[in-house]
Order: sequence, then C-alpha cells, then structure tokens
Amino acid sequence: MSSPSQGVNLLSFTGKMRILHLSWFAFFITFLVWFNHAPLLGAMRDTFGLTDQQIKTLLILNVALTIPARIIIGMLVDAVGPRRIFTMLLFVSSFLCFGFAIADSYEQLALMRFLLGFAGAGFVIGIRLISEWFPAKQAGFASGIYGGWGNFGSAAAAVTLPALALFFGGDDGWRYAVGSTGVLALVYSGIFFFSTSDTPKGSTYFKPKRNGALEVTSAGDMLLYLIMNIPMYAALGVLAWKLGPDNLNMLSASVVYIIYAILGSLYLFQAIRIYQVNGHVLNTPVPEIERYQFKQVALLNLAYMVTFGSELAVVSILPLFFMDTFNLSIVMAGLVASVFAGLNLIMRPAGGWISDRHGRKRSLTLMLLGLFIGYLLMSTIDNTWSIWLAVAVVIFASVFVNAGNGAVFAIVPLIKRRLTGQIAGMTGAYGNVGGVIFLTVLSFVSYKIFFLVIAVFGLVTLLATMFFLDEPEVQRTEVLPDGTVQMIEVE
Repeated sequence: MSSPSQGVNLLSFTGKMRILHLSWFAFFITFLVWFNHAPLLGAMRDTFGLTDQQIKTLLILNVALTIPARIIIGMLVDAVGPRRIFTMLLFVSSFLCFGFAIADSYEQLALMRFLLGFAGAGFVIGIRLISEWFPAKQAGFASGIYGGWGNFGSAAAAVTLPALALFFGGDDGWRYAVGSTGVLALVYSGIFFFSTSDTPKGSTYFKPKRNGALEVTSAGDMLLYLIMNIPMYAALGVLAWKLGPDNLNMLSASVVYIIYAILGSLYLFQAIRIYQVNGHVLNTPVPEIERYQFKQVALLNLAYMVTFGSELAVVSILPLFFMDTFNLSIVMAGLVASVFAGLNLIMRPAGGWISDRHGRKRSLTLMLLGLFIGYLLMSTIDNTWSIWLAVAVVIFASVFVNAGNGAVFAIVPLIKRRLTGQIAGMTGAYGNVGGVIFLTVLSFVSYKIFFLVIAVFGLVTLLATMFFLDEPEVQRTEVLPDGTVQMIEVE
C-alpha cells in the first residue's frame, strides 16, 4: 500500500504543488496582516497614550468580525471561486493595513482593527482550492501543510515586525512596519491572481445551486443547521457583553442592547434565508444521489471548536499561567508557552497525513482522546510539579490538539465538493467561537477548572464522534448543470 503523501513533494513547485505553495503563502500573509498589531502594541500605546482597557478592546475587535467573515467568505468562494476571492481579500486587507498604519486617533485605530478581522477568514479559501487540486487520499496532508504553515504568519509577525519597526526607527517605526505588511499583501494579491487557477485544466468547478445559505438535503438537517447557527451569533453577543459596562465598560448598556437586537435580527434574517434556500426539502424529497448528512458538518464544527478553539484560548493565557504557577520571568514563561502553538507547524500536517493513511474517523477519534487526556492532566498542574514535567504535559496536549486541527480539515473537503467553502467557513468560524467561549469561562473560574472544562467538552465531542460521525464514502457524486452525474473518488 502506497503512502497517501506519495506525490506530495514539498520541494516541487509545479502542478498541484505550485498551487499548494502559493496558497499557504497567501494564507501566511493574511495571518501576518491579522496579527501585525500584537507585537507592536507597546509602541502604539506610547503613540496614542492607550489605557489597558483600550488595548483589550483592540484585541477583542480583532477577532469579532472573523466569525461572520468566515461564513461570508465561504459562500463567496463556492459561488465565485478561490482565485478571485483570495485575490480580493489580500487586496482589500492591504488598504486596511494602510488605514491602520496612518490612524491619527484611537477611534480610527479601533475601526481599522475591527475591519482587519476580515483577514482572518483567509483560511477557508485555500481549503476549497486544495480540495480541487489534490486527490482525496492526499487532501488531508496537503490541507495540513496549508493550515500549519499558513498559521505561522502570526509567529512571523511577532518575530519580524518589532525588528522592522526598530529598523525604520523613530516614533512612527511601528507605522512603517504595519504598512510593510500591507505592501506585501498588495503585491502578492497580483501574483496570486496571475499564478493560480480554481481547478486543474479540464476539471469542473462545482458551484452551489442556490446562494445565501448552505444547502441541506432534509427537514431534520435544516433544523440542525438553524440550531448550529445560534452559537456563532451568541459568541458575538458575548464579545459585546465583554465590552459592556459589566466588564471593560467601553460600551454603554444601551449600545450593548442595540448590538443584541442587531444580532437577533441578523439571525432571524439568516433563518429566513435558510428557509428560502432549503424550504423545498419540507415537501419534496431530495434525490438520493444529491444528499449528504449535515450531522457530519455539525460534528466537525464541534470538533474544531474544541481543537482550534481551545488552542486560541490556551495560547492566550499559557504564558501568564506559567508565570503565576512557577514564578517564571515573562521571557521564560513566553518561551515555555510558545511550544504549544509552535507544534502546529508540524502536527497539523501530521494530523492530516495520519487521517489520509489510517482513516478519517479513526484518526479524529484518536486525536480527541489524546486531547481529553492532555487537558485532564493540565488541570492537575500546580506549583508542586517539576517545571519539566509540566512542560512535558503541555507538549503532550499540544500534539493532539494541533493534530486534531489537521484531522478535522482532512474530512471537511470530503462531505460535499460544491459546498466545501461554506462548510470550511462554518467549521472555521466554530474555532473562533470556541476561543471566545473558553476565554469567557476562564473569566469566571480558576486555571484548573478552565482546563477541566475543555477536557469535558473534548470528552463529549469524542463520544459524539465515535457514535455519530460516518467515515467518508469511497465515492461521492456531483451533478453537473446539464444533469450529468460525475463520480469523485475519495480513496
């Protein structure tokens, strides 16, 4: 039996490998842009005289728009194609960078940061593009490379932008550093547009039959789809609450209530749109050949919520956890904690590769089991532990968390080809939802309970995956606009 990674030569820059390298670098740039503010906050604080509350607000605003953006971008990718949408996202993000760099007030700074959250939606575009260019038996490994290497953009920002700001020098050094990421995004938008295509020559790019909502194929699936949309709006409500008078006090109570009303109205609008797109399934059965099970999407949403969502939350607090628990310096605590996120570079591709080789459901189940055990062990860490044993436990948990990210997106492209962008968008959004929810939990409980809550959520997701997730079929079908049926091999 040949390895699934056979034919995936990372040193090649031709054919499908050329698309993979161009795609992960595009994603890398979107993450670089998305997190270009984080390592420069100190300089911004000096320039604008920012308070701690204002800095916290910027951090919250940076993730707020990403949740709906991933849904919107997913729809656009399926309808228009990844080449045009990735180009558009890079192009628009570049000018938002310029706006952030030349901001002359905190209000402008906050607005540009909020809009730059859209750059965080870049991830879902490449998932559809990779699924078009790579056979299913290699898609997990290729998607893992794409996600793992692209995610490194945030680490690259932390390493390079402070040095770049010092190179430019002066009080405005940070502005030129931020602006340079915008220049890179602008230049690369042109390179990407003229160097890629949505599919290999001669292949069909399948598009949704209806736009505006994800297509489902049964009444039960439509109900589950409506339910699964609620947490995304709820997470945005939690963000508004955190900015309100009960927490950061950056928004008045009346503004928070207006936001709640807007979110409720948007959910109602989305529910109506879901009915408009899918209402026919209540009366007319969908042909068997066109059906898929939305429960697959729902389970992957929950799995990514606990893998990537917990990663976002844990990476945010791990340095402080080690400082408080072991009395480490801020530098040493940061180095120790960086292991958790750093392993993503290797383990996300590894999770996809293992899924390609040993089966999708079995691999994801294994990753969730390891995640559960890892967080359960982390919940027992205290100052009586050896620092090396604590680091070993963190590495153990990180291996399964990051590999779990890859295992989830080894399945996403195999559910329904023409809906891959929307499915990836929804699953990706759930990762952000998880980060918001877990960090909100931490605001009420101790570190011990925080890790324990994630472990319990991981256990529930593990059991749901074991009993309800189906292994992707050996063959999938797509119906062409002229009614022709095309079979797509999964293995």
